Amino acid sequence: MVNWTAEKDSPNPIIITNRPAFRSSRFKTVYRWLDYKRQEDGAEGLWRIHDTLYDLTEFVDRHPGGAEWLQMTKGTDITEAFETHHLTNKAANILPSYKVRAAREVRNIKLTFDETGFYRTLKRRVAGKLNSLDQTPKRRSEIIQDALLATSFLLAFLAVKFNSLLVATTCGLAICWVMNCAHNFYHRKDTWRVLAYNLLLLTYREQRISHVLSHHMYPNSVLDLEILLFEPFLCWLPAPWNFIQRYGSWFYEPIVFTLIFFVEFSKRFVELLLSGKNVFRAEDLVSLILPIFMYTTGSCGFATVFKIWVVIVLSASLFFGFISLNAAHHHPDIAHSGDLIPADIDFGVYQLLTVIDRSDITDPHISILTSFGHHSLHHMFPTLDHALLPQLFPVFLETCTEFNMVHRRYPWWRMIMGQYKQLARIEYRSHCIPKTNL
Repeated sequence: MVNWTAEKDSPNPIIITNRPAFRSSRFKTVYRWLDYKRQEDGAEGLWRIHDTLYDLTEFVDRHPGGAEWLQMTKGTDITEAFETHHLTNKAANILPSYKVRAAREVRNIKLTFDETGFYRTLKRRVAGKLNSLDQTPKRRSEIIQDALLATSFLLAFLAVKFNSLLVATTCGLAICWVMNCAHNFYHRKDTWRVLAYNLLLLTYREQRISHVLSHHMYPNSVLDLEILLFEPFLCWLPAPWNFIQRYGSWFYEPIVFTLIFFVEFSKRFVELLLSGKNVFRAEDLVSLILPIFMYTTGSCGFATVFKIWVVIVLSASLFFGFISLNAAHHHPDIAHSGDLIPADIDFGVYQLLTVIDRSDITDPHISILTSFGHHSLHHMFPTLDHALLPQLFPVFLETCTEFNMVHRRYPWWRMIMGQYKQLARIEYRSHCIPKTNL
């Protein structure tokens, strides 16, 4: 097992940027995060991959994953996104046609992709198996999301019919699961299934920034928007937080989770008024489908429908926060910004430092989709359907053994307790991978 010590480690090796200025901002949004990234990535208005600048303007509309991915990342360093979203050499072979020149500044992100390192080795092996994978399980992912979506509308109808807050709360859980299933799709090119994420005030476009481009690339760092958006109320990154932030958060955390959807919707609306960077899109109307359905199919008045809908939104938000924030990333055994870890660390090694899989959701597939199962492999290869990941575990574990890495798996109760301990943690740690797989 790799045993890193403080003598050869350095704090915050991943980030050497001035991005704490964004962290201290009182009004954090995905668009402001992209603005800060454009200022600090040394991409000079182009697209940066490793130490080279590319002008992909003419390729945007021909991008197989959709134009939006390139449109939103122009002017930023997309090294990590490029590496994880292109498993074969096809994209790398196209890049030279769009090369402008070498970048003038060194990369701010100290994650590495050495050809003989852990991530590139695993990536080559996975790419070699893609054509031999059984693709039929992918249909299960679609069927599960469709079934949960239909169940959600049925529960919404019953909640209005019987004016039941209990049924409305159950509907909130079902829609939370639908949105979690959408997570399996919005990492890839557009399909109608990504719109399921928009059912309750959130938008998959913003999620592609905060989750795919931020959290997935730089988990548990000061670049991870899914942490920064909760500060100063919920503070998972070790720092000299006060007593209320450390221990009071254990009690008010459910309130914060319950308000996620309404707060993010309000911020999006304010951002539209203040800067115009957040433009209204037709798919934003998806959030109106459920209340319109409830009103037109029910026999109650507007006030009752609105009450039921609010309960659905609040309960879905609570379940969403509780499931996602206890899924894989917040435990004292997991590396967070400030901990002492190797400088110039391999991207794949860093992912294993910041993820612990849940041991209780390896099957059935519905639990994997709704509770973010197989999280380690998903972080390595986010564009692959979750249904395909079990077929890749043998080569993943083989590569882990070869590089003396450990795939850690904890039960959910341990992750929940660890998440509360992490909120209270203020000291830094020198290494985070254990010598044994507990």
